[in-house]
Amino acid sequence: MDETVEVDALVDGLIEREGGYVANPADKGGPTCFGITEAVARANGYRGSMRQLPRDEAAAIYKRLYWLRPRFDEVARRSARVAAELFDTGTNMGPAVAVTFLQRALTALNRNGGDYPDLVPDGRIGPQTLGALDCFLKLRGTSQGETVLLRALEALQGERYLRLAERRPGNYILDKAACAGLIRLHGRHFSPSLHRPRSSSQAP
Repeated sequence: MDETVEVDALVDGLIEREGGYVANPADKGGPTCFGITEAVARANGYRGSMRQLPRDEAAAIYKRLYWLRPRFDEVARRSARVAAELFDTGTNMGPAVAVTFLQRALTALNRNGGDYPDLVPDGRIGPQTLGALDCFLKLRGTSQGETVLLRALEALQGERYLRLAERRPGNYILDKAACAGLIRLHGRHFSPSLHRPRSSSQAP
């Protein structure tokens, strides 16, 4: 696949969903532009007004922090669908959380270690994680394996949103997730950015 075209399409779709400048009092991340918080923009070198954050600069931040740094480009070489899901989850919850979901799902699906060794859910993509993904897709078949893995990833994401909502009853996380059809609605997959992007050191 052409991974550059793929990530550009993912970023463009995310930015379209996020819209421009937003200052929602209910959003604990503070004002955003294209979904980028001021803290993240400043940490990545932007010094201008957040209302004037260029779209191409926001896109570059997304690509750098939520695609290249967590090595989702390496996942995309194996499965575009899985990489897209990880990117989406990473922009919502932090890339490290997305990677732990992948690691936990692969371990749960390794048939008691018979297919490949259990993974340590450390939130970092390395040779062991990529090797397990390669083995899983080879043994299960790319199309069927992707579908099974995506369902496991979506289940983990949904469970985390429920826990966040339970811990933060005054927040609007779960309402937005429900209205958006976080997992599946009428056969279509929606997963807008419900948490504002943060630097990897701020990921929950």
